[in-house]
Amino acid sequence: ETVGGGGSELPSAAAAKATVLPGFKWRLVLAYDGTHYKGWQYQAYPPTVQCIVEKALIRATKLQRQDLRLVGASRTDTGVHALGQVAHFVTPFNYDALDTIHSALNGLLPPDIRVREISPALPEFHARFSAKGKLYHYKIYNDAVMDPLHRHFAFHSTYKLNPAPMREAAKHFVGKHDFSAFVNASRNDRVSGPVKTISRFDVVEMGALLQIEVEGSSFLYRQVRNMVALLLQIGKEAIPPDIVPEIMATRDRKELAKYVLPAPPHGLCLVSVKYNEEHLRLPSDSPKISFGRHHTISKCKLPFY
Repeated sequence: ETVGGGGSELPSAAAAKATVLPGFKWRLVLAYDGTHYKGWQYQAYPPTVQCIVEKALIRATKLQRQDLRLVGASRTDTGVHALGQVAHFVTPFNYDALDTIHSALNGLLPPDIRVREISPALPEFHARFSAKGKLYHYKIYNDAVMDPLHRHFAFHSTYKLNPAPMREAAKHFVGKHDFSAFVNASRNDRVSGPVKTISRFDVVEMGALLQIEVEGSSFLYRQVRNMVALLLQIGKEAIPPDIVPEIMATRDRKELAKYVLPAPPHGLCLVSVKYNEEHLRLPSDSPKISFGRHHTISKCKLPFY
């Protein structure tokens, strides 16, 4: 759905100096409800997920933003959610154990953002540039009446959708293609080649929910939402499945605009970011990965009567 991620660049002199300083790199796996955030990418106001995470890191580590150099794998857009966003930051000091800072970060973060995992990372690991693939889910609630428990996480379609032509159309997206017709004009520096590889595009029925699962090497700005929007029209049987390769062949966003607007952001979730195993290796003499700490009740020492 987006290209890249990360905070604002350091000045060149500071960046050069930072490369020679000893330091330790840490990998975060984050989940968040994006309803109230202006996406991931850093900006002070309106608040973004990166901004809120950085504030928690600053308090927990006593370091400044330019020292932490927090970078995210994906610049999720306004209102988009994440279950497996990946980010990294650096510190000049090592940790003996990660449970304490893990608990501290989640204690400082609002309840709609959570650090699911924190682990040591190799110096060469980069949350954005080491990524080899991403998995997104888009949820559609396909019933006459919307379930209010899904209202923030699924798009409500009152049209009865036919999943069969949607699956047929999805097959045309799989493979290596030029997706110029499915990218919105970017408002910032998200520049990337239009040729992308999609390895999987499934339409899964889960009762009233239709879950569209898209896995690929990377995605252009709003590409997933534009592809989903076209599938919605095909699911309504307003247009045939074979319109997908026809639109793709034009390489023209205006051609897609004749049929659809982008699907709303709240149905989209970044589920996971894929890396090669060598990028996920732990440095030697590093603390264990923290998946969070369970609280326990100490045993009562008084006898029971």
